[in-house]
Amino acid sequence: MKFSHSIQFNAVPDWSSHYIAYSNLKKLIYQLEKSINRAETGDDAEHAPLIRSSDDPDQVFQRALDVELEKVSSFYEIKEREIYGEVEDLLREKAAFEAETDGQGENGRLDMGSRMGDHPRRTSLFRNFTRPRRASTISQALDGGADDSDDEDDESTALQRSRLSFTDRSKSTPHDANGGGDGAVETSEPSKSIRRHSLAYDDYAHDELAIFYSSGITLKKRATSIYVQLCELKSFAQLNKTGFSKVLKKYDKICNRNLKQRYIEKFVAPAYPFSSETMNRLDENIHRMEQAYADVVTQGDVAVAKKELRLHLREHVVWERNTVWREMIGIERKAEAATMGLRRTLLGADNDPTKARLQGDDDNEPDMKELQTPVGRVACPTWLLSSTMLTLVIIITVFFVLLYIPIFDKPEEQNCLAMLVFVSLLWATEVIPLFVTSLMIPFLCVLLRVVRSDSKPHDRLDAGAAAKYIFSAMWTPVIMLLLGGFAVAAALSKYDIAKRIATFVLSKAGTRPRTVLITNMFVAAFASMWISNVAAPVLCFSIIQPMLRNLPSDSDMSKALILGIALASNIGGMLSPIASPQNIVALDTMSPQPSWGVWFFIALPVGIISIILIWILLLVSFKPGKGTTIVPIRPVKEKFSGIQWFISLTTLGTILLWCLSHQLEWLFGDMGVVAIIPLFLFFGTGVLTKEDFNNFLWTIIILAAGGLSLGRAVNSSGLLHTIAGTITENVEGLSLYGVLVVFACLILVVATFISHTVAALIILPLVYSVGVGMEEPHPNLLVMGSALMCSAAMGLPTSGFPNMTAIMMEDSQTGQRYLKVKHFISRGIPSSIITLLVVISVGYGLMLVVGM
Repeated sequence: MKFSHSIQFNAVPDWSSHYIAYSNLKKLIYQLEKSINRAETGDDAEHAPLIRSSDDPDQVFQRALDVELEKVSSFYEIKEREIYGEVEDLLREKAAFEAETDGQGENGRLDMGSRMGDHPRRTSLFRNFTRPRRASTISQALDGGADDSDDEDDESTALQRSRLSFTDRSKSTPHDANGGGDGAVETSEPSKSIRRHSLAYDDYAHDELAIFYSSGITLKKRATSIYVQLCELKSFAQLNKTGFSKVLKKYDKICNRNLKQRYIEKFVAPAYPFSSETMNRLDENIHRMEQAYADVVTQGDVAVAKKELRLHLREHVVWERNTVWREMIGIERKAEAATMGLRRTLLGADNDPTKARLQGDDDNEPDMKELQTPVGRVACPTWLLSSTMLTLVIIITVFFVLLYIPIFDKPEEQNCLAMLVFVSLLWATEVIPLFVTSLMIPFLCVLLRVVRSDSKPHDRLDAGAAAKYIFSAMWTPVIMLLLGGFAVAAALSKYDIAKRIATFVLSKAGTRPRTVLITNMFVAAFASMWISNVAAPVLCFSIIQPMLRNLPSDSDMSKALILGIALASNIGGMLSPIASPQNIVALDTMSPQPSWGVWFFIALPVGIISIILIWILLLVSFKPGKGTTIVPIRPVKEKFSGIQWFISLTTLGTILLWCLSHQLEWLFGDMGVVAIIPLFLFFGTGVLTKEDFNNFLWTIIILAAGGLSLGRAVNSSGLLHTIAGTITENVEGLSLYGVLVVFACLILVVATFISHTVAALIILPLVYSVGVGMEEPHPNLLVMGSALMCSAAMGLPTSGFPNMTAIMMEDSQTGQRYLKVKHFISRGIPSSIITLLVVISVGYGLMLVVGM
């Protein structure tokens, strides 16, 4: 939790305006950062910041800190005098209460002190006042309480009994003026007449009990209230002291200054609220309240008193925090609703209630629309009539049509074609979540009986055998490799290793716009290799935030930087087998699987050349160097910790074993077995926790597993062989290079409009089969080239996670998005074509060199 949220969450609501203005000081830091890094010339009066460049930033920030420190100190002193005054008043009243209770025995009316001493209470003073009255004799009224049963009645029950005793007294028959006991009215109930003989003295005793009980309750409530206020005062001081430390640390980090230690030692530490004498005095008063509570309530047992007081404090804090938490959640929900609205506008979901509902809008009462039918008017939700629902109905209709229109002779091929078209359309249109479609694949495979035995004569398997076959296809060593990649990515991200490496590299880039741009692109591509191209752009965008804050809102450098990171992250998705799910699908499709060394040999040159050419395209189209002043990124100063070295060495060792997987096949058998090493070491040693495991992208894993099972089913049914044979006949006159160009262009177009992973799941098994059926079979070459082209599809904002993340980036000052759809069309489509040319030229040559 950010400290700005933490201070809001932990602050006393009534004192919220008297805490350090942490958010305002952060804004001032960013303004000072701009004034420090702003160019000496070229600033006109309209765009010049409020803070002059001639002002010393330390003095400006110190003046703001002095104001906050004075505000905190003055409020603390006022509240301290107020609360300490209440402490003294309570202690005086407690002394008076003890004197009164001790004196009751001298007057012969109620010797509570001796009773308390003879019969110590287990938890509370008020237990003695909650005894049920026995028979109404004088001796039993005064002395029988010691022999009463140990009831567990609470204070509300005691107050109710006191009220009932007064009610009984008001309903009883009045005595004579002299208070004689012989003036009882005759009654037909002997027990009532006997009771009235002692009623006068009995009522007198209960008057005394009620008075002392009420005084004890008041003292207990006041002691509890003052204890809570003292604890809140202590929390006020501690929270503000932490706030000064954190805001000074942020100032030193962002503005590259060294003010924290000097200011804290000279001003914060000696300030009245934070001095050791003040804290000692506050602790002393807290102990006085605990002792007072113990004397009044728990018969001097301080341990029990502390336990009860802390329980009261906890209940008070929980109630206050629940109130504040609800307000914070409301603010976050409003912000998230605004973001979701922007995302729906971007993705075209505003006019589609079904898509909006699937993306997270919860309408408790959906809009209804009446339809005229032959049986009358029928009301139905509007989302049932939306274009998305219509699309779903059309897809289901196509599915049943393909089931019953004979196209193939064999029923398993016919059913498999219907299933393949049905699943592909669901994936392409995303009318339901992608992973849900994947979960339907084993169900349809078993239900439609599309799976055949691997051995001749390839008989159709029954339901039991088909279920075992298809579920075994969902969990392969490649899925284990994907899990190992997730573990490596989680460890590198959680312990800031990836961020520190990226920051170190970017700090060496200098301030030349073209150098900064290409450095950021290569850092994004490198990060995508190991922490996936989903997390890499998010990491890189967070690193360049100081740079973006110091650039003008309409700067072409900002656009080039953000778009460059997104495009490079897409390219980075092809650089390693664990960089993206489509690579996992390609590995599972190819036979034999290439080693990591072979993958690097092909993908790294293709990726590097593509990034350089895209960088040139961005320089030519954006011209980011004009009038641009870059704020250099500073590296992290802290040294690597032991746990960071452990993660780094484990990651490097795992990658080395993956690269040597073919040479070590006799030992490990498969790369998926090697993936168990980081899972065991990171989770077994506590580097990663079960929460990190639960946060894996399980939707991606299910999507990949469903796609693998679909490929296995299509191959087992014989449909893949039939389709591949037809395509092979049509491309019979083409060379291997021509077939590669055809499939590369096809998959580039498909992956631009649908998910890269989905495109790989649908097309790669087909590409492999076509490659096997050629006169000179090179199936792995075609699959490798097609897999690289899946990552190269980046012509639209929805073409991959990096693009979607980039288009949502906003200027923190104006709230406007840096990029528009036209930027992706005008730069993303040419970038895709550039990468296509590199793959079918450089990539093709490298694949031939390694013998694919």
